[in-house]
Amino acid sequence: MKIIILGAGRVGTSVAESLVSEANDITLVDVVSERLLLLQDHLDLRTVVGNASHPSVLIKAGAKDADLILAVTQSDETNLVACKLAATMFNTPTKIARIHSANFLAYPEIFSPENFGVDFVICPEQIITEYIEKLIEFPEALQVLDFAHGKVSLVAVRAFHGGPLVGRELRELRQHVPNVDTRVAAIFRKDRSIIPEGNTVVEAEDEVFFLAAANDIRSVMCELRRMDEPIKRVMIAGGGNIGKRLANALDKAQGKNYQVKLIECDKRVSQHLAADLHHTLVLHGDATDEDLLESENIAEMDMFCALTNDDENNIMAALLAKSMGARKVIALINRSAYVDLVHSGSIDIAISPAQVTIGSLLAHVRRGDVVAVHSLRRGAAEALELVAHGDANSSNVVGRKVADIKLPKGATIGAIVRGMSAAENRGWSNDKQREKSKDIPSDHDAQVIIAHHDTVIEAEDHIIVFVINKKLIRQVEKLFQVGIAFL
Repeated sequence: MKIIILGAGRVGTSVAESLVSEANDITLVDVVSERLLLLQDHLDLRTVVGNASHPSVLIKAGAKDADLILAVTQSDETNLVACKLAATMFNTPTKIARIHSANFLAYPEIFSPENFGVDFVICPEQIITEYIEKLIEFPEALQVLDFAHGKVSLVAVRAFHGGPLVGRELRELRQHVPNVDTRVAAIFRKDRSIIPEGNTVVEAEDEVFFLAAANDIRSVMCELRRMDEPIKRVMIAGGGNIGKRLANALDKAQGKNYQVKLIECDKRVSQHLAADLHHTLVLHGDATDEDLLESENIAEMDMFCALTNDDENNIMAALLAKSMGARKVIALINRSAYVDLVHSGSIDIAISPAQVTIGSLLAHVRRGDVVAVHSLRRGAAEALELVAHGDANSSNVVGRKVADIKLPKGATIGAIVRGMSAAENRGWSNDKQREKSKDIPSDHDAQVIIAHHDTVIEAEDHIIVFVINKKLIRQVEKLFQVGIAFL
């Protein structure tokens, strides 16, 4: 696939690194030549220096025959103009824009074909906010990821001493929760992946990934580790886009009654936040100030979220909060080397914005009908939601039992969602597309099926596949592609 990435920031760079390894033809455009030279030294891609909203720059980048344009510069306006040019001048099949401003997002008609021609919009800040919300809802989890529009969840937990399943074989999980169907998709032990079998024994400190219907998540988690007290008191360091969004989301969370404090170092920003956040106590100060944290009872906090734009400040604030008694701490860390450094240390969860966001982009690049992609284990593994098309003659999966599907070793089919509507299948990105799908039945009655060896795949099933090594992705995608006869 020929892909042009506009913007060599953290998101653009992360996507380029991921896609280059999958034999795509990548061109990266940015106004900073030094940044491009550094990337060109260690990645097999083309680079073009220039403004992404200029037609001549897009032509030089190869927009005339590009399959996809990904506009992820820091400027919303540049991203919108680039997509408009790609649509009108080059008829580019797929155009994706990164949008920061809530003002743009509040008017989805802006992105329609008649206006800026954006096929898909991503807002990294909102994606990260929702990611953190899930971690607050499930404090025992390392990751909580949704598939099939929230019908299925993939959860990663660390098994602790004293858990009912620790020291026992996985097949005993069904005995502990006989009324709940679940599937352990993978186990990571000291950074070594283990393909789970019925006789696999769970050990303390194992990182266990399991799939279950969203309503059954807590029941399964109880069997893998002791449950924590619910999160009620949250302290947020940083009142930027993500910190403000999170505080606002917790403000509006119905029935949760969160007690939220937000620390912001910029006095003017903190004043604006105090005016906008009616149920959040906004504090002007430094989140690494020990006296401030102590005076605000950091030891009583259930969750401390360091969400400033500075990696070092986030790491230090999170470490300080943890040492002073905060029950759980989360740090937002942009540099991948820092994320690896603090992983499994005193900081409970280190979040890489690029890795959280990248799944929203990869779904549009994967071959076959891929609805969702989630990056796992800091990009080493992936979970994909694919739609099975065709019939027994044209497909390698439809009409076959799970045991008979020739998956590469290291790939696991975890769950199936049957009965999804076409509108939900595609994740329509604007009102025009939704209007086209208004006569398609709803998928409220969609059925979640945990995959077993004798489960038969049907056409239009949504298949959740866990892949422990990204090198296997191409084989999985090829498996789900239909034959020419079907097309």
